[in-house]
Amino acid sequence: MDRNQVIGISLLALLFIGYFSYNNYEQKQYEAKKKADSATVAHVRPKVDSVKAPVQAAVNDSLLEAQKKLLPPAFNGTAQTVTLENKRVAIQFNTKGAFPVAAQLKDYKVYGGEKPLYVFNGPGNYLNAILPYDNGRATESLYFTPTTTTGADGSKGITFVGDLGNGKRVDIIYSLPADDYMMQCKIVLTGMPAQSIKLAWQTQGLHTERDITAERLNTQVYYHFKDDDNDYFTVRSNEEKTFHSDHATTWVGFRKQYFSNALICDEGFTKVDIKAIAKTDDSMVVAQNFTEVILPLKAGSNEQTASLRWYIGPNDYNSLKAYKIGLDDMVPLGYGIMSFVKYINKGVLIPIFYFLAGFISNYAVIIMLMTIFIRLILSFFTYKSYLSSAKMRVLKPELDALRAKIGDDQQKMGVEQMKLYREAGVNPLGGCLPMLFQLPILLSMYYMFPSFIEFRQKSFLWAHDLSTYDSIFSWTTNIPLLSSVYGNHISLFTLMMTASSLFLAIYNRNMTPQDPNNPMMKYMPYVFPVILMGVFNKMAAALTFYYTFSNLLSIAQQFIIQKLFIDEKKIHAQMQENRSKPPVASKWQQKLQEMQAVQAERGKVQPRSNKK
Repeated sequence: MDRNQVIGISLLALLFIGYFSYNNYEQKQYEAKKKADSATVAHVRPKVDSVKAPVQAAVNDSLLEAQKKLLPPAFNGTAQTVTLENKRVAIQFNTKGAFPVAAQLKDYKVYGGEKPLYVFNGPGNYLNAILPYDNGRATESLYFTPTTTTGADGSKGITFVGDLGNGKRVDIIYSLPADDYMMQCKIVLTGMPAQSIKLAWQTQGLHTERDITAERLNTQVYYHFKDDDNDYFTVRSNEEKTFHSDHATTWVGFRKQYFSNALICDEGFTKVDIKAIAKTDDSMVVAQNFTEVILPLKAGSNEQTASLRWYIGPNDYNSLKAYKIGLDDMVPLGYGIMSFVKYINKGVLIPIFYFLAGFISNYAVIIMLMTIFIRLILSFFTYKSYLSSAKMRVLKPELDALRAKIGDDQQKMGVEQMKLYREAGVNPLGGCLPMLFQLPILLSMYYMFPSFIEFRQKSFLWAHDLSTYDSIFSWTTNIPLLSSVYGNHISLFTLMMTASSLFLAIYNRNMTPQDPNNPMMKYMPYVFPVILMGVFNKMAAALTFYYTFSNLLSIAQQFIIQKLFIDEKKIHAQMQENRSKPPVASKWQQKLQEMQAVQAERGKVQPRSNKK
């Protein structure tokens, strides 16, 4: 290769290198410019033609309106609020979904007596039916046309019509009697054949009482089966509680402390799923309940109909019982191991309470009269108890002499003690009878008084509301242990109950011989009232007042019987006379003597010695 060829190839190489370098440079410049132009377009608003823009917007609106007109009426509307009310309750409905969104009870106020009381209120409440249409269209997404009616008997009604087009339609009809809390509901499907539909019901219980903690402890979900069996669960924490049943269920109820919300199907829901949770993160909501049920439909010529009833009202025992479907079970009168006391409440105490309430408006006076009445009924057994205690006091010197003679042999002492009782005609268990009869009454009152809405916002002395605790002093500072056990207030009725219980324990101790072989028992009557003081400090004033008055009545009753009806000299003379008669032991005493004799014989047997 000569010199000219080398120079030519070198020049071509330089040209290629220059060309590619220039081309690469131009490409980078183009990309940078393109990116800058894109950013400018994104941040700079385009110029709008002030003449053409309104015309284009009008065209778009016209097209949208034309499209809406082509849709069925149920898919085209505006949400509005309509009200259905009678003398007792005012219920607000949303035309989008045709379900209640608020329910006010006219005869009640929230704690303090100033604000109106709503059983539920707000967007967290709905009743939604899943229709056999458009792959399960929900009624909450449809717009309804409302029509109000008034009956000749004063009843009020609203008919919500949802026209789906092509002969398909859903009507939801609500009606309220003139003076009742039970609302009727009917769902009518036209042109949509089905045997049943799913119903979703959600409701939130609002804070209406003094203590939201007590409200949450008294919030339950009840369910009543068609075979008259029923059950419930309590909503107490942020943990979601669930329930499922495939049994026919007549009603599902969401109960707060004094107000309830129940959905009823007389034919029976064929399936029930319940979820409930306490709303501890919301100071205005106690708990939330979500229920799904399968609602059976009755077939017609071209219609399917489902009927419901919806109770929205107070937990008034007499009113709930009048419906005769077990709604009165939502007034807790005894449950768990204490469920037997509800029969005492229903059969004895509640009839007495309502009888007295028919003549007396002061509920504290009713409590006192009920206590006196019960004491009079049990007065015979009370007298027997005090008489037995008097006999024990008369025998105390002889028992002390026996202990000094026998010493530490407890088995022999027991045999001789029973022999002495038998000769003197004394029943050592005679003093237990009044307590055995009074204990069910005390337990019955424990469940009845805090559950009765009649005590709500009724005052007595310093207690402004007998349905909650009476507070004479309160504080906001959280004191460890004290605040969690006792609370941040002082209930005067609870202090009076504790003081009267201690006085009664001291009085009984002085009037009843003590067993020296069991020294711990003499302290229990004093420790127990102090322990219960922390429990009852948070209880309803009606209950603590009852226990206070009951203790005072016991002290007075015991004093009168012992001073006017019991003569220990006559009792001693009668005992001496009984000793002169042939002893006749009861079967229980005979069995007890046989057992003690066997134990005494076993104690005499000495083990063999290993020594040889």
